[in-house]
Amino acid sequence: MISPAVFLEKDCPKSPTEADLESDPLVNTYHHLEEQILRFLRNHGQRAYRPKEISKKLNITGNESFRIFQSVIQSLILEGRVGREKGGRITFRQREGHLEGTLRVHRDGFGFVTVEGEEEDLFVRARRMNNALDGDRVLVTRLAIRAGDDRPSAEIITVLERTRKEAVGTLHKQGSFGIVIPDDLRLQHDIYVSDDGSSGAQDGDKVVVSIDSFEDKRGAIQGTILKVLGPSSDPAVQILAVALSSGVRSDFPDGVDAEIMSGKEALLQTEEREDLRKLVIFSIDPADAKDFDDALHITELDGGDIEVGVHIADVSHFVPPGGEIDREAFARGTSVYLVDRVIPMLPEELSEDLCSLRPNEDRLAFSCIMRLAPDTTVQSFRICETLIHSKHRLTYQDAQDIISDDASTHVLKRVLTVANRLAKKMSQDRLERGAINFNSVEVKVVLDEAGHPIDIVPRVRYDAHKLIEEFMLLANRTVARYMSEDSPGAPAAPFISRIHEPPDREKIRQLAAYVRPFGFNLPNQDGMVSAADLNALLNAVSGSPVGPIIEVAALRSMSKARYGVELKGHYGLSEKFYTHFTSPIRRYPDLIVHRLLKGKLAKIKGPKASELQAQCDHLSERERVAVEAERASIKLKQVEYAAGHLGELFSGVVVGVARFGVFVQITDLLVEGLVHVRDMDDDFYQYDEGAYALVGSRSGRRYVLGNQVRVILAAANTETRDINLIFDGLKTSRPRRKKARKRSKR
Repeated sequence: MISPAVFLEKDCPKSPTEADLESDPLVNTYHHLEEQILRFLRNHGQRAYRPKEISKKLNITGNESFRIFQSVIQSLILEGRVGREKGGRITFRQREGHLEGTLRVHRDGFGFVTVEGEEEDLFVRARRMNNALDGDRVLVTRLAIRAGDDRPSAEIITVLERTRKEAVGTLHKQGSFGIVIPDDLRLQHDIYVSDDGSSGAQDGDKVVVSIDSFEDKRGAIQGTILKVLGPSSDPAVQILAVALSSGVRSDFPDGVDAEIMSGKEALLQTEEREDLRKLVIFSIDPADAKDFDDALHITELDGGDIEVGVHIADVSHFVPPGGEIDREAFARGTSVYLVDRVIPMLPEELSEDLCSLRPNEDRLAFSCIMRLAPDTTVQSFRICETLIHSKHRLTYQDAQDIISDDASTHVLKRVLTVANRLAKKMSQDRLERGAINFNSVEVKVVLDEAGHPIDIVPRVRYDAHKLIEEFMLLANRTVARYMSEDSPGAPAAPFISRIHEPPDREKIRQLAAYVRPFGFNLPNQDGMVSAADLNALLNAVSGSPVGPIIEVAALRSMSKARYGVELKGHYGLSEKFYTHFTSPIRRYPDLIVHRLLKGKLAKIKGPKASELQAQCDHLSERERVAVEAERASIKLKQVEYAAGHLGELFSGVVVGVARFGVFVQITDLLVEGLVHVRDMDDDFYQYDEGAYALVGSRSGRRYVLGNQVRVILAAANTETRDINLIFDGLKTSRPRRKKARKRSKR
């Protein structure tokens, strides 16, 4: 435990209350109370409060607690972090030149602070990080720009709010206490925990620990073991640890069972629903899917028109707003698809049973039924609550076999043939309207029964995949258009859009420079690029050895899609109206859209735009967390797979060049590694920034983007998820491995 004297020496002058703080059991909450006061005043920045009003708002009770509260207030006043107005009222105030922002720490120790309204993030060197942690809300002061460095930089003055409350890591026992080494490399400090044996944690276990206090940047974080995940050698534990480190929630809280039981009763409530059980409704999903969000029916009509029904699980019928399940689903935001499992947004009793559109069972759906002309123009549509009975459950392989086999006699042969024709026409129309044709290759890690990787293969995309995608896009844009436009008796109201803004000009300029050494051109006018030129680039690289690399680079140059109430359209899809309606089992925004739709159909006023926007901001962040966890789980298994091929020779492509080395993607393993410049000891290499090249000063040998190379897989570290390579033929016989992470000074 950190002595309260540390708090006082750092945060306020000596006072008669110091002795009280030395013995008060609330001493460990001193910094937390400081955060609470600052957060409260910052959120009410236009008002001033008497200290007793603030203490009441924060539920500070008892004489001793109030004395600590007063000490914190005085410290904040003396430091100028809050102001005192006439009558002793306290208000939030920043010192001149100080800025608030959110800190993101790099694994190498430095960080960047994002400040709202500032064009560029502020760079923070490791030694100027103070005691801030990744994700913290911090107060910073600008620093003078150093000669030769045009980056705006800053120093962190103090932590305004700790956003990271927990961490995941490996426990190392040391007598009566333990040290947890965080898995997240952005956490640069070890975590001290007491170890009386009550947690049951063993040496080497992966554990979840709380972050209780961290006041001295030279020391370690103090924490408490909250949960034992299991041995760090267990592959399943490793993946779970990766997910939790990213901020994914795994266990459902107590209290959801009763709501699930009431949901089973709701399944029987089918009155006032359109009965579609006689239709030939079917679903197409992955072979291992258990949560069936969507199903289709396709009916050819007289005159050549076609009726398309997109039937979506009616999750809003089972999950009322404000309940225990709803609160947890909102907190999660989305299901997370890890390399070896799914962490669902909803409990399995809902996601895999009550809500799931399982075959040969009556199910409740929310349906968008559209009448399409032969050219796929939507002639009319209706959105309604329905009762369906899916007749067929197909895998993507099943559907593709039926589509591809001209001699197939399957009962859905005609339906799938028509659906595939419509999907191809809709896809062609989108591209002609200016949609971007991304076909980046995704990898699939094949695991054995124990969870170890045995192969890495590209994910196969059939026409059946594209068929389902096109009909989901159709339903999403139809719903978005309906919700965004006025209708009789129901004017347009605040609504959630899926927003994808045009790419940043600087990123397009960087992409154009990146593809040039590969021999490709991306025309642009000072970063302004047309969809036609982007698609021309993607078509040009398709099928080439560097195609997947450039497609990924192009994808990264795009803006990140997000949720919002603005009507800004979807750049990548070239749609003015777009939303997410088709996956409410696994995406909370879709559940909100269902509720808003039902409200509009019933002519009930919905929530305010500000309320919806706050939800959108949270859900966009939760999506980012899920994507990070999914990618991290794949990368972990890629590195583990590579570790089984140490010393082997592979072909690869140079995909990145920096001062410190050359990044190479191994063609056969579909993984990326680094040849460090220190291991390129056949010459002295200099970095040519303009050409994205490392050039040998004596030999003139050049390593540039797109080079076909031969490399030896030298090292693979699952802790840091790094893969080290060396070029075939260089003198280096054994690579210098990265040093182990340094532990904090004890």
